[in-house]
Amino acid sequence: MNPSEEFVEQGTSQQNLRRVSSTTVLALAYQSLGVVYGDLCISPLYVYKTTFSGKLSLHENDEEIYGVLSFIFWTITLIALFKYVFIVMLADDNGEGGTFALYSLLCRHAGLSILPNQQAADEKLSEYVTDRSADTWQSSALKSFFEKHPRFCKGLLIFVLLGTCMAIADGVLTPAISVLSAVSGIKLKITELHENHIVIISCVILVGLFSLQHYGTHKVAFMFAPIVTAWLLCLTGIGVYNIFRWNSHIFHALSPIYMLKFLKSTGIEGWVSLGGVVLAITGVETMFANLGHFSSLSIRIAFTFLVYPSLLLTYMGEAAFLSKHHEDIERSFYKAIPETVFWPVFIVATFAAVIGSQAVISATFSIISQCCALNCFPHVRIIHTSSKIYGQIYIPEVNWMLMCLSLAVTIGLRDTGMMGHAYGLAVTTVMFVTTCLMAMVMIIVWKQKTVTAVAFLLVFGSMELLYISACIFKVPEGAWIALTVSSIFMAVMYIWNYGTMKKHQFDVENKVSMNRIVSLGPSLGMVRVPGIGLVYTNLVTGVPAVFGHFVTNLPAFHQVLVFVCIKSVQVPYVCEKERILISRVGPKECGMFRCILRYGYKDLQQENYNFENRLVSGLVQFVETEDETASKATDFCGEFGNSDIEAFDSSVHTISISYPEEDRVRCSCDIQVMTSDIGRVESFLLKDESLQILKAKESGVTYVLGHSYAKSKKPSSIFKKFAIDVVYAFLSKNGTEPNILMKVSPTSLLEVGMIYYV
Repeated sequence: MNPSEEFVEQGTSQQNLRRVSSTTVLALAYQSLGVVYGDLCISPLYVYKTTFSGKLSLHENDEEIYGVLSFIFWTITLIALFKYVFIVMLADDNGEGGTFALYSLLCRHAGLSILPNQQAADEKLSEYVTDRSADTWQSSALKSFFEKHPRFCKGLLIFVLLGTCMAIADGVLTPAISVLSAVSGIKLKITELHENHIVIISCVILVGLFSLQHYGTHKVAFMFAPIVTAWLLCLTGIGVYNIFRWNSHIFHALSPIYMLKFLKSTGIEGWVSLGGVVLAITGVETMFANLGHFSSLSIRIAFTFLVYPSLLLTYMGEAAFLSKHHEDIERSFYKAIPETVFWPVFIVATFAAVIGSQAVISATFSIISQCCALNCFPHVRIIHTSSKIYGQIYIPEVNWMLMCLSLAVTIGLRDTGMMGHAYGLAVTTVMFVTTCLMAMVMIIVWKQKTVTAVAFLLVFGSMELLYISACIFKVPEGAWIALTVSSIFMAVMYIWNYGTMKKHQFDVENKVSMNRIVSLGPSLGMVRVPGIGLVYTNLVTGVPAVFGHFVTNLPAFHQVLVFVCIKSVQVPYVCEKERILISRVGPKECGMFRCILRYGYKDLQQENYNFENRLVSGLVQFVETEDETASKATDFCGEFGNSDIEAFDSSVHTISISYPEEDRVRCSCDIQVMTSDIGRVESFLLKDESLQILKAKESGVTYVLGHSYAKSKKPSSIFKKFAIDVVYAFLSKNGTEPNILMKVSPTSLLEVGMIYYV
């Protein structure tokens, strides 16, 4: 495996890229073409057609064509090049990009997170990097504002979810408009082909595209870059040919004067047509979101030296062709292709459309996964499609849902112009959300002056609001699709987040004290049965109400009891050695522990190793070193990847355990303890409590899961009753069960039902 492939498989952080050679960076830039720029590079298929749809088609003269080209040039230059490539990509979150990365930066630096169960220990994570420099009065004022008005923290999350839902709508619209635009070119050569046949061919390609998602993209990922490169070279060649063949003075249209002339001559029709112009930069948000797979430098090189000039030459060439062929505006892209190369270009265009769709579909899977981590989407089954490339996932339910929606859009509309209106609204909304978050990052994270952030917001935000206003005007002509899809997902996310937070609030208010459990033991005739019980809870402190309900009705629990809490933190990834915290609950004689599993918003909350054995080894190691670390740390950080455990202290205690072939912990194993204080190794026998834990493991492990049912209170409004009793109940019932997510065997599962009122 060459170095560039290794970086793509492992994910590339900004720190790693500083150490790689220029050859590797260039290789990454080449490979990024297939993953990052597929969506952006297929825009020429439908930009001019969508822009000149409607009443603007009555103004098909040279001045209007020059004006549209001028808008396209300055839109790509200002928003794609200057905003995203030169500014936004600097705001990475430990090498990760996207809307959630910006939100994560704000949460860590300003304490805006509404995620429950946040602990001081989370701030000691290696990726929990914050700027320790003194706050400016602007950043302090903004932080103070959010502290005094916590409702705005919730509002910020809703604003981020708005952009997220529009990005999901993008995942519905991109395959439909890309494939249909590519396939429609065949009508130029086979004129007798009916429109229904074009739709059928497009639907077949879409079904095939979504049906292959479960295989993942890693097997053909390195084929994407050559295809997109060939597509860009085709676009460049055709663009240069059309410029010299039809209008060599087309470069005059790059002057911003033509934008003013365009708006003056076309009036409201010209303003409304800007919803088509913005399609020229679809995919720039994907470029930022895929930052973690490559690097900002490699993406900048690919865009600046290949993608940017290629797209400009393409749009200039197509405008040059249109200046002499006003009547071909509806089929300008394929009409501008020289006759001798039509079929090769058509084939490459179809492949490029599929690749562009693939990138957006994969991004949608990633977005849904991140929403699950933020408690904003029902639990779904997430499947790894590659054992080597981290982050390549497949979500069956979401995949088939996207396919049905894309097919419905394709069959229902049959018009790329109407799809383009919806597509433009989705894209511009996401870009505006990014602009607002970037302005806040400049003040809170970068400690810039308010003037700088306001200038950024005014320059780019005003442009994007102009495009949004044009797209909103097209709501009756197709843009309603983006609003409908995003509104449905927005309602689902908000209701799920509301119900989940209320459930956590109920757990916090009804948690049982340890003293009460101990005091109830004699009166209930509490019995300790052999084995280990894993009680899953949402709490990082206290005993959950579900356990109190359990022992009250069945006064018996396991010899060793572990309260397991799975939680998310505001970092993209948590490394294995920092994944787990182990602490003791109650006195030693109770044999109760707490295990906290921490995940980043881009981590998959599924363990791919034998969790039971790793947990037992961690408990043993905790017990063996508890006396040594009690005075130094209250929690214990377990590195379960290689069974090392690290305490929260400057002196690191590393413990290694030897495993037999069957990967079981045996009572006869010796534990080697290495302390950095004395730099020597000691061997000693296990303590009695450790032997009890190992013996309990041999008796079996039982998973105790709470099955909670939410009910609205009687005085609740009809809207709340509908949201909780109907929508939230439906999502809870049809979501993936926790035992399936954790791959728990039914024979080891014990569910405890509870009803809570919100």
